[in-house]
Amino acid sequence: MPVLLTVKVKPGGHASMLEQQSDGSWRAALKSPPVDGKANAELVALVARHFGCPRSAVTIKAGAGSRSKRVRVEV
Repeated sequence: MPVLLTVKVKPGGHASMLEQQSDGSWRAALKSPPVDGKANAELVALVARHFGCPRSAVTIKAGAGSRSKRVRVEV
């Protein structure tokens, strides 16, 4: 059953982390800069690790070029 997440991303930080906000959305801090898809790749890996699934089960459905993203996770 797929899960859709709304994720607000902050690239170029000091540490990588993913946390759920009180409104049900998610916030991700990433070490990678938003260059050549590095931040998106790190986000996919971070979400996969958090949900305990392979990276192939995580896709960015919308917002690949923005800070606000819709991420689909096949759990």
